[in-house]
Amino acid sequence: MIFTETRLAGAFIVDLEPIEDDRGCFARTFCSETFLQRGLVSQFVQCNVSCNHRRGTLRGMHFQADPHAEVKLVRCTMGCLHDVIVDLRDSSPTRGQWEAVELSAQNRRALYIPAGFAHGFQTLADDTEVLYQMSVPFDADSARGFSHADPTLAIAWPLPITAISAKDLALPNLQHLSR
Repeated sequence: MIFTETRLAGAFIVDLEPIEDDRGCFARTFCSETFLQRGLVSQFVQCNVSCNHRRGTLRGMHFQADPHAEVKLVRCTMGCLHDVIVDLRDSSPTRGQWEAVELSAQNRRALYIPAGFAHGFQTLADDTEVLYQMSVPFDADSARGFSHADPTLAIAWPLPITAISAKDLALPNLQHLSR
């Protein structure tokens, strides 16, 4: 695996190092020892999948508040998406900044998202599937979110939105969020 730190400290793009031969390829997608050696969370207790029918579907911006803040390892297993993270950590020099990474079944890239970050994505293809590995179980009382269209963040979404939940549409701007 190749780890490339994003401009948001602690968040990494994780690329595979495939071994190819006439059969196809083989690559390790996760190794707890490798993650641990890099000082990253190496235990994931829950896996989730998000199936999205239409190109332009938007989900986010979501996170879990302390004491249930979560680390996520996100990978696109079918289709393609524009994955966005926002640093919400109080002590971070990149607090309030966002980064976007394209994840696709074709590039096989993953995004390691530290605790204290919000996460959202927009699908770039029909029938896009997203796999999440989570460091802590979902806790409904700790679930938080803010508007994908928050003008102070000015996140650049690449497509018109074709599907979004009523819950996500009703999320407040980040400045009005009680954490």
